[in-house]
Amino acid sequence: MSERINTLDELLNDPMVMLVMERDRVRPTELRMLLERARDKAVDDSRADQPMLPPAHVVARSCLRQWLTR
Repeated sequence: MSERINTLDELLNDPMVMLVMERDRVRPTELRMLLERARDKAVDDSRADQPMLPPAHVVARSCLRQWLTR
């Protein structure tokens, strides 16, 4: 596997990816729409003035001392 970043088109046209999608009954057009909606939502969310919840591993790391001292 190469170190370069593939485009979505390259990934969806990869023979192995196509085989897995076929096995899982995933249609490339539906996957593309799902990813585009997620991207659009992420862009919209980044513009909003909403507090961001940190990922679980960050929260867990910051609470580790509290858990150990109980």
